Amino acid sequence: MTNTTRREFLKQATGAAAVVALGPATAALGAAGEDPMKFSFCNEPFLGLKWPQAKIFQYLADCGYQGVEIAPFTINTDVTRVSTVQRSELRKAADRAGITICGLHWLLAKTEGLNLTSADRDTRRRTSRYLGELAQFCADLGGDVMTFGSPKQRNRPKQMSMVEGYRNATDVLKAVVPVLEATGVTLAMEPLATWETNFILCADDAIRLDKMVGSPRVAFMLDCKAMWSMEPEPIPDVIRRSKGRFVHFHANDANLQGPGFGQIDFVPIFKALKEVKYDRWVSVEPLDYAPGAEKLARESIKYMRQCLAKA
Repeated sequence: MTNTTRREFLKQATGAAAVVALGPATAALGAAGEDPMKFSFCNEPFLGLKWPQAKIFQYLADCGYQGVEIAPFTINTDVTRVSTVQRSELRKAADRAGITICGLHWLLAKTEGLNLTSADRDTRRRTSRYLGELAQFCADLGGDVMTFGSPKQRNRPKQMSMVEGYRNATDVLKAVVPVLEATGVTLAMEPLATWETNFILCADDAIRLDKMVGSPRVAFMLDCKAMWSMEPEPIPDVIRRSKGRFVHFHANDANLQGPGFGQIDFVPIFKALKEVKYDRWVSVEPLDYAPGAEKLARESIKYMRQCLAKA
């Protein structure tokens, strides 16, 4: 299937519409533990069920997940309003379920006036400060990675050059590095498709930004549906080429549902992850919740375990 065909398929599916080998980024994050790969699931698909977070944690643990990835807006659209007590309660609820809050994603979703590439210096400063607040929130919950997707809050204005976009994003991220270092959190840029954003579209783009920031606390991650739609090579090849550079992994299908719900074969993906000795989180991030959050969680981990056994 050609890359153009993939992009067209994804546009239809949405209704319209990626530090050198095992270098500083991995070292900064620390060992992930004895298990080579750990499975987590994102919490926001459960919003429609109106479950308390403790129930979500317990359900995911019962499914066999070891971790949960939190979208901050599911707790509060302004993370500065999440009290110390609330943070402690969330972490204790996860502990009681026997599950780890591995980190955060959808970092700037539901926020106002924040943007990674903004030409306005004050906007960039506010964005840096808020990312710092998110890093503290992540650490308070026990997490060590924040994945920067948030396509709308990183888009370049139409009149802005790519060079200026990179310069502004570097300005924002460099300002966050001291907080990332203090909290032990790594911020990972998430390459996304052109129908989602116009900034950081593939692994090479993310690597370029990493090098400009120049800190092991700013790295990147890989997302299956984005790789399927944007990369010129198969997903396993992107994984191999990115060995030692990526610090988080989103598992989803081209149809925006979970692994096993569409056409992507995850056996070669897990084979490649094994080959590069990836030992951190494989986090299921569905964007289409049509099958229901419970089924997505239950069937995704079942399918991933089957694929991992075959890889």
